[in-house]
Amino acid sequence: MAKLRLPGSRPQPEPVEIEAVSEDGHGAQMSILEHIDELRKRLTKGALSLVVGTVIGLFLATPVLEYLIQPYGQRLQIINPTGSVVAYFRVALMIGAILTIPLTTYQLLMFIVPGLTRKEKRILLSSLPAITGLFIIGVAFAWFILVPPALDFLANFQNESFIVEWVADEYLGFVTALLFWMGVAFETPLVFFVLALIGVVNAGTLLKNWRVAIVGAAVAAAFITPTVDPVNMMLVMGPLMALYALSIVLVVIGRRISKVDTR
Repeated sequence: MAKLRLPGSRPQPEPVEIEAVSEDGHGAQMSILEHIDELRKRLTKGALSLVVGTVIGLFLATPVLEYLIQPYGQRLQIINPTGSVVAYFRVALMIGAILTIPLTTYQLLMFIVPGLTRKEKRILLSSLPAITGLFIIGVAFAWFILVPPALDFLANFQNESFIVEWVADEYLGFVTALLFWMGVAFETPLVFFVLALIGVVNAGTLLKNWRVAIVGAAVAAAFITPTVDPVNMMLVMGPLMALYALSIVLVVIGRRISKVDTR
């Protein structure tokens, strides 16, 4: 029944229905401030886990440090009073980052892909062991495949003009950066596969942006190996592009699986 309105009276606003937030994550909406607060919580949890991992790494840093120096074949130079301390904590930090990579990856994905259903969260959680395994494989690939030719090139380049006596901070910075970031790079195909399973990314988008991927790989290679020589850049850039191609294949497979599951 229509309601009568007296002359001069203001129309009453229509009742607003509030969308209910389902238990599985659909329908959830967050404001900008809530997103910022969510990011703060995720970063805090990741930082705390890194601190705990680094403390554990302090007890393992000495044997790992000796192992990392082996390819050089001699003791590294220290040219400032705190050089040995910096080198020791650099290795401990790398160990802590490797130990906490599952939790860090989980926090990152949960921020990027909010509002997941229960099924999607199970997929995400079940992929963490594989993501960790790929990170370890990436570290091993960098150590056994990339590091030997990279160090050999750097040690023998113009060796008739220069005496090769590397400083601990520079050497360990180069090696640990290469190991860690190649480990992160090896995670990307499985991360894209999981995102494809939950319908966030598709292969067409990745194929369309192959030029951007090449530029990104070049920038990443320059960041991972901060040297001016093209040899080390190509040693890193080649595997990065191969991982991008593998990501496209896994995204295609993931999208097909997700379509079958929704039927």
